[in-house]
Amino acid sequence: MCPIGGTPLCECSKNDPTLLFAMLGAASLLAAWMFLRGGLKMKGGNALILAAVVVIVAGVAWFRSAREGATASTAPTASPVTSPVASATTAPAQKGELCPEPPPVVKAGETPTTGPTPPGTTPALTKKLPRVVDLGADKCKACKDLAPILEQLRKEYEGRVVVDFMDVWKNPEAGKPYKIRVIPTQVFFDAEGKEVWRHEGFLPKADFVAKFAELGVK
Repeated sequence: MCPIGGTPLCECSKNDPTLLFAMLGAASLLAAWMFLRGGLKMKGGNALILAAVVVIVAGVAWFRSAREGATASTAPTASPVTSPVASATTAPAQKGELCPEPPPVVKAGETPTTGPTPPGTTPALTKKLPRVVDLGADKCKACKDLAPILEQLRKEYEGRVVVDFMDVWKNPEAGKPYKIRVIPTQVFFDAEGKEVWRHEGFLPKADFVAKFAELGVK
């Protein structure tokens, strides 16, 4: 019986050359015994021939199993293929990082598509407040990284600063008066509606806060 459940004896010998040595020794003892006792009415010459055949067969089997074992141990193992999509990590946007695609150009007679108005956007103000407008798109990497910052500023400065966002890809006509060259672009206005500063690219939250302080909002 094979010690590995149900595996043939020759398969075990590939992994255990000691078993082949045992077979070789047993075959040699059997041949010697047949030669000395003349078992099965065989002459001495026939017994020697049988012993030689058994020794040769056992030797060839051992050599073959040893060679296969060496080949298997030296065979290169295939390294797992890593999907570039799965391994790729999205780094946070850096200050000044731009969207690789330029803002759309409005053609004559073209009707722009108006996207949903973001929360906190107030078209008509009853109170004059400083205002910042971020002109970008919801599919731009730097713009998407800006989205949570704008939402935080909108909540933290509610009633003190108007924080607006315009998707110039969905509504290119709305961004036309600002004459932007790239997205995202942030335009800052004082309480009188006069532009005081603009910035192109990703802008960290700390820079928004510093600019608000310059406008007298703390």
